[in-house]
Amino acid sequence: MSVLPYSASVSGAVIKPTEEGVIRHKALTAMEEQTNMQLEQIRKQIELLALQAQEIQKRKELSLLIYGAKLNFTPVIGHTYYVYEKTDGSHLLSMVSPKEWGGGAGPYKRFVAMVKLLADHTWMEVQ
Repeated sequence: MSVLPYSASVSGAVIKPTEEGVIRHKALTAMEEQTNMQLEQIRKQIELLALQAQEIQKRKELSLLIYGAKLNFTPVIGHTYYVYEKTDGSHLLSMVSPKEWGGGAGPYKRFVAMVKLLADHTWMEVQ
């Protein structure tokens, strides 16, 4: 006599799934598929939010650098400017591009970035 819950030989009794078992299996399969799809959607949203947070952090750091720099004029929203590092390590915001200096940093130690003032008064690096 077998102690297995199912037939272990060809001549054994036929086991057929009950209607309740079929319903349960379909429901579990649908639930698994739906929750996996929703979790994947949330994972993608988290990745997007993380990228957006990194961009905001980058803008904040650049803005702090620029607002700590020497400004000899009032920047206008939407205009492009240039950040240079001076020999003493401080920074300067300029309207003069590296091309206008002959492709270099002019009288400054190095060219840092081409930037644009956004409407929220943060600065964005322009490529």
